[in-house]
This record gives sequence, C-alpha cells and structure tokens, in this order.
Amino acid sequence: MSNPVIHKIGILTGGGDCPGLNAVIRAAVKAAILQHGWKVMGIEDGFEGLLVHGKVRPLLFDHVKDILDRGGTILGSSNRANPF
Repeated sequence: MSNPVIHKIGILTGGGDCPGLNAVIRAAVKAAILQHGWKVMGIEDGFEGLLVHGKVRPLLFDHVKDILDRGGTILGSSNRANPF
C-alpha cells in the first residue's frame, strides 16, 4: 500500500490561549508551504471551527508575517466545543 500524498493541512488551537501559539502557527505555515508545498487552512475557534460553517480559511504568508509579537492566537481558541 502506498503512502497518500498530502496536499492540504489544517491548523487549529484548542484549550485556550497561551503565549507562543502565534509563533507555532507561523512556523507551521511557513514550513508547510516552503518545505512541502502544502496548502494550509486555519480553523478558527478550536474544534468549534470544525463544526460550524464558515470558520475555516486559507492561511498564507501574508496572514502570518507580523504575528510574533501578538498574544494569544490569530485563529482563536475554545475549550468548550467537543467534536465528538
């Protein structure tokens, strides 16, 4: 069985805001695009973003270029939603 080819990934932050999440989002977006050629989707408001229409959006370099000094997470977070 061959390995599936990945073309797109999703990033979400769940469990509440914490310092450093924007840096992780930025690094993941840059690595996914530059090293792998993947498209990246940002899922807003944690797992709730998987359940509610309109909370998934593309993440491009322009979306993550000036976020290192911003607190919290540009995607928002939730510790209430349960995807199951």
